[in-house]
Amino acid sequence: MTHAYEVSRFLAGLMLLASFSLLCQDRLAAVLNTFAAQAVLLSMAVGWEAWTQDRPHLFITAALALGLKAIIIPVALRRMVDRLGLTRGVDKVVGVGSTLMIGLALTSLALLLVLRVTASAESFTREGLALALAIVLLGLLMMITRRSVVTQIVGFMSLENGLILAATGARGMPLVVEISVAFSVLIALLVFGVFVFDIHDRFEGVGVEAIERVRGDRE
Repeated sequence: MTHAYEVSRFLAGLMLLASFSLLCQDRLAAVLNTFAAQAVLLSMAVGWEAWTQDRPHLFITAALALGLKAIIIPVALRRMVDRLGLTRGVDKVVGVGSTLMIGLALTSLALLLVLRVTASAESFTREGLALALAIVLLGLLMMITRRSVVTQIVGFMSLENGLILAATGARGMPLVVEISVAFSVLIALLVFGVFVFDIHDRFEGVGVEAIERVRGDRE
């Protein structure tokens, strides 16, 4: 049991490290590769829980995470970047150093909040939820501090990875809910894709500054 617990926390810790790595990247290709790596880690974490806790339905969740988030979504986003001819750099609202400091503060907040609120829960559940909440907050931070719509999509998907990890560590969700979440992510990607193409056609760019520039002209 101790060995299984240590492996689970190790995989969750690697996912958190991948979230910090997403905040450091300055190229879209690196962002997509890092997100794919985080999705692989999520698949491994969920698969490990399925095996050690005798919850075979989680293998389906692990397969969906691997197929959708590690392969299909990164490939779709790469094609979107190529088709729109987007810049390969990542536009930042806040510098990398400041972003990492904010990320560390959010991680500390998540650990303190969850460990205090769930003081009566089992140790492995508490720590798993704390790491998952930190991943969610870092995904939200990425959405706030990056101008490109593509990186904001990745931030949203990373946030959702944290939610899946939290649900798995808290004895999971019913299978039908897990499948519906996976399909909702795919639908969200399609909606984001249509949104990106529409922005590109209307404003000749997909950065937030393009929208702000047009809004300023109208004012």
